[in-house]
Amino acid sequence: MIRVLNVISDTNIGGAGRVILNYLRYADRDAFETLVAVPRGSLLKPSLEEAGAQVCEVDGMADRSYAKEDVKALEDLIRRVKPDLVHTHGALSGRVAAKRCHVPVVYSRHSAFPVPAKLKYPPGRWVNKLLNEHYADHIIAVSPATRDNLTEAGISPKKITVVMNGVAPVPRTSPEGQAALRGELDIPAGACVFGILARLEDYKGHLYLVHAAKLLKDRGYSNFRILIAGTGTFEEEVRRAVVEMGVEDVVQMLGFRSDVAALLNILDVQLNASYGTEATSMALLEGMSLGLPSVVSDYGGNPWVVSHGENGLVFPSRNSEALAEAMAGLIDRPEKRAAMGQKALERFETQFTGQVFARNTEQIYRNILKGAK
Repeated sequence: MIRVLNVISDTNIGGAGRVILNYLRYADRDAFETLVAVPRGSLLKPSLEEAGAQVCEVDGMADRSYAKEDVKALEDLIRRVKPDLVHTHGALSGRVAAKRCHVPVVYSRHSAFPVPAKLKYPPGRWVNKLLNEHYADHIIAVSPATRDNLTEAGISPKKITVVMNGVAPVPRTSPEGQAALRGELDIPAGACVFGILARLEDYKGHLYLVHAAKLLKDRGYSNFRILIAGTGTFEEEVRRAVVEMGVEDVVQMLGFRSDVAALLNILDVQLNASYGTEATSMALLEGMSLGLPSVVSDYGGNPWVVSHGENGLVFPSRNSEALAEAMAGLIDRPEKRAAMGQKALERFETQFTGQVFARNTEQIYRNILKGAK
């Protein structure tokens, strides 16, 4: 039995936390025992315990990558629980602690974003390379875009393996349930329903989506609806834009929704307009499990999930006109949506299931331990 201690500093349930939860659902429990270190009081704890992980609460560490006191606390934890391997999710303190305890360590990079100039060129490039390569036996990049970020900042490709995220398939709801929800949201019969399920932050591109809705209306399109689910710091700006652009009749702000599966089931097309920190979108993968085609920006990991013209459409990020054009090509084309949706489902089943993700992750664990021995 191989004991793996995951270290994550998140106090909320974000993308990295969902990756661990998805892994636990499909882990080989005969070969691997999973422990997870979280900040005391983290909202992740109940979900992790329900998924079968042994959770270790750590004082401090909350929503920060590095602090001297966190390293000491994690060193004490590692010596107490004696893992065979430490897997950190952005937490530099965990990597430092593992090295001090002479335990092999793997680090997952969950985001993709433009590499700042200070990391592209010496001396910052040298420091970044030394820091990341010394404090990680191997690095998991969750998309090719993430890998490219790492190598652009000086890290050797030999240190990196791309392991695309995987998710559990979303359960299908009954036609009656779908009709009831569409009625609750006052969606007209026959309307093409687009949807975006994401935090409302500037870099998620919601404003470009609202502008695209206006462009579609200006061109005479009315038989569509856009559902925006989620909350965030940019929510008021998006709501204001919906009113100012006069698209309240086709864009619906739903706020926080706990019925994500039900919402996905009533969509015809999923949207992703991100232009920052997008690696492998879990929401896109969940939509693909239902056979949903997608319209996505060309930022980050999106083009490695959606192939233009095959299982969806890809548009240049921050380009409302191109986004509107892509959406227009699907509004009155149910046969085209169905064909792309079938390709989306096929790609999900071969590349993005939780089983594929878990086996790829566990193979990295075995390779690291083999190398350590």
